[in-house]
Amino acid sequence: MTELGIAKLAREALATVLLVAGPILALSLIIGLLVSIFQATTQIQEQTLAFVPKILVVLGTTALLAPWMLRVMMEFTGKLLGSMNQFIR
Repeated sequence: MTELGIAKLAREALATVLLVAGPILALSLIIGLLVSIFQATTQIQEQTLAFVPKILVVLGTTALLAPWMLRVMMEFTGKLLGSMNQFIR
């Protein structure tokens, strides 16, 4: 396999990781920001208030998007295994 092929494979792997993890990370970031704004306006500085909503959103988003995430990862794995003959010299 050439250096170009390795770079292409790495780019596809990184794109797949960002595609699968992106929605969960984005929603977690948004919820964290909203909780921080709420804590700043009410002056409630409870640590669990910051973590519990994010955990619930991450779990809910993962449960909701699990079929799509699995399909994306299976497509990438299928392409990777399908091109396995290029890795062997």
